[in-house]
Amino acid sequence: MTVANEQLKEALETLKQTGVRITPQRHAILEYLIQSMSHPTADDIYKALEGKFPNMSVATVYNNLRVFREVGLVKELTYGDNSSRFDYVTTDHYHLICDECGKIVDFHYPGLDEVEALAAHVTGFKIARHRMEIYGVCPECDKGAH
Repeated sequence: MTVANEQLKEALETLKQTGVRITPQRHAILEYLIQSMSHPTADDIYKALEGKFPNMSVATVYNNLRVFREVGLVKELTYGDNSSRFDYVTTDHYHLICDECGKIVDFHYPGLDEVEALAAHVTGFKIARHRMEIYGVCPECDKGAH
């Protein structure tokens, strides 16, 4: 079984355990999110699935993403352009964002977990979470600049 299939199976199990009904639309949105590495917007998801579900609206996509967020399967990423992007939650990771095309790429760096412990130690805060974003120009956009 592929990693994506395994993740989908686990996600569907999480939904069942939290009492969320698994509709064909929910299944498709979840599957798309897991397979997509592009951190899609609700509109991207809608456009990708509208052929398969002609009666589905953007509102349906948003509502399902909200449900997934509430049960902890999806993170909503908000950046400067006011459009939320959605990320299937696997492990803690960071994001590199291209200033030119807006592409978001995942970056794993377990060493940064120490930041929370250090911040708590230095400030006395009870740390809940942290978020880091790195901005620059992706290789594709960089090639186009020369």
